Amino acid sequence: MVARRFLQSFRESRRRRNALVAVPFALIALVTVVDVIAPPEVHLGPFLVAAPALAASFTGPRMTAFVGAVAVLAQSLVAIVRTSINDLNHTYQIIALVLISGFVTFFAHLRQRNERAVTQLRSVAEAAQHVVLRPLPKRSGPLRIASVYLAAEAEAQIGGDLYAATRTDGGTRMIIGDVRGKGLSAIGEAASVLGAFHALSRQEAQLSDLVAHLEESVALDQDCICHEEEDGEDDHERAESFVTAAVLDIPDASTELRLVSCDHPPPLLLRAGEAFPLHVRVPAPPLGLAHLLVTEHTAETFTFDVGDTLLLYTDGVIESRDRSGAFYPLMERAASWTGGGPESLLESLCDDLVRHAGGSLDDDAALVAIERLPASG
Repeated sequence: MVARRFLQSFRESRRRRNALVAVPFALIALVTVVDVIAPPEVHLGPFLVAAPALAASFTGPRMTAFVGAVAVLAQSLVAIVRTSINDLNHTYQIIALVLISGFVTFFAHLRQRNERAVTQLRSVAEAAQHVVLRPLPKRSGPLRIASVYLAAEAEAQIGGDLYAATRTDGGTRMIIGDVRGKGLSAIGEAASVLGAFHALSRQEAQLSDLVAHLEESVALDQDCICHEEEDGEDDHERAESFVTAAVLDIPDASTELRLVSCDHPPPLLLRAGEAFPLHVRVPAPPLGLAHLLVTEHTAETFTFDVGDTLLLYTDGVIESRDRSGAFYPLMERAASWTGGGPESLLESLCDDLVRHAGGSLDDDAALVAIERLPASG
């Protein structure tokens, strides 16, 4: 889904850019015609400078230089038609147009080089994100699963949202979480949590014990950082990080699920056109903060019948705002979903979320949809 969305966005951007190329040429044609038929005392040649300057804002140096050359030819044509190519006024206009076209072509080269660097940076960030976030299986026992990660576009930052699933002897265990902060420290913390989850989820029989060991892993990682670099600002910031998380155990044989919430937004259970938040009675503090108070990681049980769909998400979804400042109404939009499977649900929600946010998100967002199928399915 992410690859298809990226390809569509790239194609749309390319079509828009190709359409914009016609604008500078149309401007040259308009100025040339009006300048030829204008009274002798009126000179519109200086307006031709706008054509290469406009081209430099969205196209490369070659096309910018070509637009500049066409503008120079148009100014020369005006000079020949109106007076003479040797007319001092037109000569200075042509010289100025040549110089300015050269300047804007150079700036177009710089802009294109910077865009390539940013594109490369974003590619590296996406590759690193995909290494940390292993693709979730489409099927796990009686569960059908879909997931999507929406990266915020600003500055190609790598977020700390995370999700994972592991297969156990009698079911499926899942985690979704959000690391405080952004950048390399956040993705490093996310990688640490996911590594611990994959290593421990098959070893710990009780979900509460698994979460307790995840807490120990995060706390140990913070202690190691504090001892290694006590004076480093970034390391100090990472040492104070924490991870909100929801950890679930979904057995194959029973129509239920067990949930431990570490101050994470409650999952939504979609059933018969309604959405129900799964609020736990005793939420635990975020991973990395449990040492501040006496904590018991209590797993609570909820019904998860055949045909139900479970929606997991991070706060980048529900904290997304529209132009008026209103938060995204996830529960309302999820309840209005008409069915079609987990992938259909996420595609519908993602399109709606991006529209709500005006085309770009302020924070990374992750969503996971899980549908329970009949045991024989």
